[in-house]
This record gives sequence, C-alpha cells and structure tokens, in this order.
Amino acid sequence: MRFEEAYGDWRKGQISQEEAAKLLGVCDRTFRRYIWVKNMLQRHKAVSKAPRRGAHRKRRERSPFPGMMIHQDGSTHEWVTGQVWDLIPTIDDATNEHYDMRFVEEEGTQSSFLGVEALIQKRGVFSSIYTDRASHYWTTPEAGGKVDKINLTQFGRAMHHLGIEMIVAYSPQARGRSERMFRTHQERLPKELAAMGITDIEAANRYLVDIYLPRFNAEFMHPAKEQGSTFVPWAGGSLSDILCEQFERKVGNDNCVHFEGLVLQIPADQHRCHYVKATVRVHRYTNGHLAIFHGPRKLASYDALGTILNQKKEAAA
Repeated sequence: MRFEEAYGDWRKGQISQEEAAKLLGVCDRTFRRYIWVKNMLQRHKAVSKAPRRGAHRKRRERSPFPGMMIHQDGSTHEWVTGQVWDLIPTIDDATNEHYDMRFVEEEGTQSSFLGVEALIQKRGVFSSIYTDRASHYWTTPEAGGKVDKINLTQFGRAMHHLGIEMIVAYSPQARGRSERMFRTHQERLPKELAAMGITDIEAANRYLVDIYLPRFNAEFMHPAKEQGSTFVPWAGGSLSDILCEQFERKVGNDNCVHFEGLVLQIPADQHRCHYVKATVRVHRYTNGHLAIFHGPRKLASYDALGTILNQKKEAAA
C-alpha cells in the first residue's frame, strides 16, 4: 500500500523519485527497479492493474473545533542577514491561529516543549498534535520508514503523560499547509526585521511576540467550522515537570549524581540520611536548570552549572 501511494504520487508529478524513495526507505535506484518490475509484471498480466484513482488528492478537511489538532513544525532560514535560525510556530488546525512563535538556534526537544507549554498555559490541554518525523518527535528505526509508537522520545513521553495524541505526517503533501505558511513567513519576516534594524535573536523574538504575531493572526485567522472548543484547562500540578527532559540515574557512593559532566550533590533531608545506590530521576528544564527527584519528591534544584539553587539563596541571605 505504501508503494502504491508513493508510485501514484510520483506518476502524478506530486513528488520526485528521490522523495518517493525516501517514503519507502530505499534508494532512488531501488525505487526505479520497483517501477520496472511492476510494469513488466502488468504487461505480462502477472499482476493486475489497480483501479484508476481520481485525478487529484482530496485536501484534508480542517478540524471543526479549536484545540482538536495542533500543528508544530520548524523552518530553517536566513531570517536576518548572515544569521540562520529555526522558526517554530505552534498553530491551530481549525482556525490557523498561531498560538506561539519563536526563533531558536536549532529546533529540538526544548523548543517544542516551549511552544506546547505556552499554548497550555494560554488555552489549556489540546487533543492531538501533528508533526513531521523529526527525531525529537519520533523514533524512526529505518530511515524513511514507519515511526516507533512504543519507544517514545522525550517529547512523546510528555505528550503521553498529558493524554495528547501524536499524529505523524509521512509525506510533503501531508504538511502542505505548513509549507505554504512558512513561505509566507519567509517572504515577510526578513523584510520586516531588516526594516526594524533587528540583527539578534532576542530582539527578533520580542518583535515576533509584540508586533508580528498579533498582526499575522489578525490577517490570517479564520473562524472554526463549529462553535466551542476541545481545550481542557490545565489543573494537574507542575507543567514544567512534565514538559522537560527526564533521565534515570543511580546515586553514587558519594551521595552524588553524575549527569552529563556535572556532579550533582544531593543535600541531607529529613526523609533519609543518604540516597546511595538509589535510582533517581534528573529533570532538565527548558531554561537549562536541573532537579533531582526520588519518586514524586524533589530532592534538590540546580542551575545549569550544577550549583544547588537553595544554597545560593541561603548564601545571599
């Protein structure tokens, strides 16, 4: 079925042979061989031809309610002269409203968390999120193949915790709306940033939030097909402890946790005299700060360099 879809899209000129091969997880040469074998089998009536499909792929209907499906994607572009950044928007499928939009040095898990966290804080938890097969969204065992919906990425684990369904796009056509939207941003934003004399990413992000995003939504948003919303207000505790990277570690004999070159000292507490050999969980937040948890209990918080934050406060006092 996957071959039939890729073959059909190639015959209609919607994708190239290279793109069709990527969909199947094979090289261009293998895809061409598949076509030759198929044609020869059909010519000798060893394989019947599939029923003729319609001339055009039907465009997917938009979701009827806000919050039913959210799109998140990234666009790498030279947004200001000499500076290549990734633009990450978080968009509602029903209304085209851009809830969040930010420039980052490189798209990844943390940038995706930031967009989702901003949306949940603004509107609530949504039903599903539609993404491409980028490695921070999905694990893909074979290049160009199906994603692994069992072995989740950090982002996938967080979405599962929140009850948000993840939907994967397998073809460029499936992301057509995102691609058209990015073309609009690429045509407008560089000109506007240049006119404002903006050259650094911090100033560019302030411009996005204060000026560009409200103006873009005012022009391109449209009403949903149905009244109402599927957003659910968030009331589940610390959202930042879900939308973060989580890693299991075992506490060493020195009552410290070694994490990516840092030594995180666990302070004494009233529950245990030490945590030697215990399995703990390290959280890395979107601002770079860290925390160690033992089950549901937070043992300590640290800055990005591994210094305990509460000790800093005591020293300052």
